[in-house]
Amino acid sequence: AVEELIKVAKEAIVDSDDDISADRLKNAAATKKLAIFDAFEILTRIEEENNILENKITEKNETSFSGFAERRSK
Repeated sequence: AVEELIKVAKEAIVDSDDDISADRLKNAAATKKLAIFDAFEILTRIEEENNILENKITEKNETSFSGFAERRSK
């Protein structure tokens, strides 16, 4: 799974030779970023479930991929 995630991260954001608008490029980059963060979240959940099945107690560390402004606004 990690190897596939690395492949996705290395791929070009868009596969078009045409001139791409900034808005479209921004949306594509945001979508790719979201997919990568979702993959990390899934891998973390899988690891937690494996630890539960093996009766290992893990310290839960809340990580947030939000930006500075989002964290400070709460």
